Amino acid sequence: MDTTTLTWTTLGEEHLPALTGLAEACLAVDGGLPLFARPPLLRARLLQARTLGAWHGGELVAAVGVGVDRRPVTATGLVRPLWRGRGLGTRLLGWAQEQAGDADLLVTTETASAGGDALFAARGLDRTFMEWVLRHDLGALPEVAAPAGVRVEPVTWEIGPELFETYRASFADRPGFDAPEPEEWLGELRADDEYRPDLSLLARGPDGRAVGFVNVLGTWVDQVGVVPQWRGRGLGAYLVVRALRSLAEDGADAVWLCVNDDNPAAALYRRLGFTNAGRRTRHLHHPHP
Repeated sequence: MDTTTLTWTTLGEEHLPALTGLAEACLAVDGGLPLFARPPLLRARLLQARTLGAWHGGELVAAVGVGVDRRPVTATGLVRPLWRGRGLGTRLLGWAQEQAGDADLLVTTETASAGGDALFAARGLDRTFMEWVLRHDLGALPEVAAPAGVRVEPVTWEIGPELFETYRASFADRPGFDAPEPEEWLGELRADDEYRPDLSLLARGPDGRAVGFVNVLGTWVDQVGVVPQWRGRGLGAYLVVRALRSLAEDGADAVWLCVNDDNPAAALYRRLGFTNAGRRTRHLHHPHP
């Protein structure tokens, strides 16, 4: 496959099917966030203000989108697996850096690869974030007993403020946590068509106070939180398993979640049967250190 035969063009909405095929090819080899192959995220990542795509005949073999209207400038690029090792990734990244000019450049990957990691490091980009995408096949479900005195209830909007406060209390001690306003956080849940309040749960201790929660979006365990004084009692594991069982009864064959590389909960999820299904990363370039 000769790169001199490639045609380079800008990309637009009409190329969404070709971008979908490119994303699916990369996800099949590298793993990563399966939602990346859906139109909303594809548009956000690869149809930014400036775009560049490489075609071989009618097949899109590489693409990059660059958002120059924000700071830092953002970019996401993909190279079809069969076309790697021919300098296309280097060309895409170099073009993105040219578009960024003197501004910082944040490169986002939703389907990370070892080759991409090496390229970013060689071009002076620092990895600022890595998140594992985990998958649980629901053929076999773990058994976890409820902690003594704990009861759970499905989420309703009437208990929305209590759900938010439990979220805030569960994450407040995490480095860098910046709590949103309650109306903002709850509003995003209400606006998300995939949010499943019927499968999401609020956990209460013996005195009736909320001590933990799990939020479910589609077939994703989106957030799990336990207030500090209830950690170490198996509540987080219990909430995750309750979500797995509810999704299995609802007809799902697999459940997904994302967890930061430095989050201790990753070990818990793997003990419960979640397996690695790829990585998502962020890499930052400072042109003038």
